[in-house]
Amino acid sequence: MSDWKITDFDVPAEEGKARFHDFALPLPIMQAIHKLGYQYCTPIQSQSLPFALSDYDVTGQAQTGTGKTAAFLLSVFTRCWENPLPHDRPLGCPRALVLAPTRELAMQIEGDAKGLSRYMSERTVCVVGGIDFQTQQKKLEKKPVDLLVATPGRLIDFLNRNHVSLKHVEVLVIDEADRMLDMGFIPDVRRIVYQTPHKRNRQTLFFSATFSEEVLRLANSWTIDPEHIVVEPEQVAVDTVDQKFWMISNQQKDAALISLFRQEETKRAIVFTNRRDQTHRVVKFLRSKNIDCEALAGDIPQRKRLATLNRFKEGSLKYLIATDVAGRGIHVEGVTHVVNYELPEEAEDYVHRIGRTGRAGAQGTSISFVAEDDAFNLPAIEEFIGKQVDCTVPDIDLLNDQPA
Repeated sequence: MSDWKITDFDVPAEEGKARFHDFALPLPIMQAIHKLGYQYCTPIQSQSLPFALSDYDVTGQAQTGTGKTAAFLLSVFTRCWENPLPHDRPLGCPRALVLAPTRELAMQIEGDAKGLSRYMSERTVCVVGGIDFQTQQKKLEKKPVDLLVATPGRLIDFLNRNHVSLKHVEVLVIDEADRMLDMGFIPDVRRIVYQTPHKRNRQTLFFSATFSEEVLRLANSWTIDPEHIVVEPEQVAVDTVDQKFWMISNQQKDAALISLFRQEETKRAIVFTNRRDQTHRVVKFLRSKNIDCEALAGDIPQRKRLATLNRFKEGSLKYLIATDVAGRGIHVEGVTHVVNYELPEEAEDYVHRIGRTGRAGAQGTSISFVAEDDAFNLPAIEEFIGKQVDCTVPDIDLLNDQPA
């Protein structure tokens, strides 16, 4: 499609919206954006791109699902396009590095990167735990790498064996820093950052859903005079999600879930639990009622997790039962319902969860079960989303577990 022209991508100017046309992006990137069906920038993209494209460091506060992945990838690929390097450069020496806390998120970023660079020669490689080391090593040894997407533990494995060198990294992206902190990855991340060029000799893009005092210290130590962009959680998918809170007992939750799944409008749903043992228990119960579902939790082998995610994306699997960590990388269009089997202990996780539905302008529904124990987490959620929620008692017929 070498005859593609920017005039083939007509997006009318609209007040209050930024177009990708407004940022002088390279033609191959614009062609990819057109192919992907994007037209207008999300808030994190429109606010961060002017600075990221001008080589400023950026710290961005935004939830998953706001488009921040494309924001930093557009900056990385634009830099690569405008500053080409010789093809005989060393193997295993990426020009840009993206660190992500989970395998699923890293692989999602890899997929987005390949979509945005489909009309460019820039090459993306992803290295994560749970997948054969030798297979990933062969990808690194095949050709030079422009963008390396990695989870901290697996990247350190490659660094220790001298299969990867970070001394040529021009752009460092740290995604979901708060989740890195929660999962205990910061010592590994710090060790990785110290192997990249000094912060004065690289660009750093630092993203986090929240900026606690500890996260802020990390951002300050790894960036220089960054432009701080904040996209408030209330802007994230909440307006397109009908939020319901059902007051029921712990003993009624299973019956409510069964009845909900047997309603025709529940076409594709994710059920969130707080612990993986609860995840497996819910899956076992639903299967006993002849409901096809799969678990997505940290103790499940990576190959099975990927197969489960693929089935869910393709639509052959309707119901997914997940923990927050495993569910962090789920970006699937067409999810009609999110069910909080238990209210999350961290308020920001509530917004992350319900953001799995109501995506791309579609309407979604979130239903939160509020039992006695869950009620303790409700005030923090109300404060975080900025409004008081209305708890209702569901129709009693809904709680009667009828046979299939």
